[in-house]
Amino acid sequence: MRSSLKRLTSDIYDLLFVLWIYLSASWRHYGWRRRLRFQRYGIVESNQTGMKQSLLFIRHGQTTWNVEHRLPGQLPGILLNDTGRQQAARLVDALSALPISAFISSPLERARETAEIMAQPRHLAIQLEPGLMDIDVGHWAGQNHDELNKNDETWKAFVKNPTVAPPDVETFPQVQARAVAAVEHWRAQKESGTYPAFVAHADVIKLLLAHYTGLEAGQAGKLVIDNSSVSIVEVEDDKQPRIVAISWNPKPGWLEAPKTETERKQSEAILAGDEKVPQE
Repeated sequence: MRSSLKRLTSDIYDLLFVLWIYLSASWRHYGWRRRLRFQRYGIVESNQTGMKQSLLFIRHGQTTWNVEHRLPGQLPGILLNDTGRQQAARLVDALSALPISAFISSPLERARETAEIMAQPRHLAIQLEPGLMDIDVGHWAGQNHDELNKNDETWKAFVKNPTVAPPDVETFPQVQARAVAAVEHWRAQKESGTYPAFVAHADVIKLLLAHYTGLEAGQAGKLVIDNSSVSIVEVEDDKQPRIVAISWNPKPGWLEAPKTETERKQSEAILAGDEKVPQE
């Protein structure tokens, strides 16, 4: 009885923590977009050390396997479908206002193809990073996860507690360890700049967000990451990371420059930290 009550209390706490993560990210995202909206000259990218970095975690576009609910794991040869390529192209336009300084991608084709579409207009080289590869699901690769949820008790146990897995399957803590090490490695490289984009997979991004929020790796599955979505984490030396966006799907034209003299003055006042914003 006590163990059941303890488990229930822990589950409630975890759900409340995930809710808090989403609510705080939504509030920060609103402020972040507002600051960008009123920034007259756009964002000036800087490579100086010790400055804030905005890490963009981008999930690859849709594949046929996503539509069919099949587990790709680390299998090769899984490419974007037409919808996935359109999603990546839309991101090119939607994120054109951000000074993305580097593209670091999982080497799996679906992530690499997404990164290539996004990097081409910026003339940026793509750095391939094995640490960002999708979770290795071993003997489950290629299977339909809806069917596994019905018929495979070992799979259902793994979904419930992904910190324990069969010998040929990676656990969530193992995936998190390699993904965080990869991101921290590239963060430290001068050429990554202040707006590096990491193109990866849903579980990898969930685990990265869990790391930067303090959520336990085993609870990362409660987060939702859509195809071709952008999650943003701001990191700065000696400060706690700040989640600015989770599974954000920006539309082209979401950020426009101020059009009037009043908007220009408002922009300058906000950037200067002046509480008395000029009004018409």
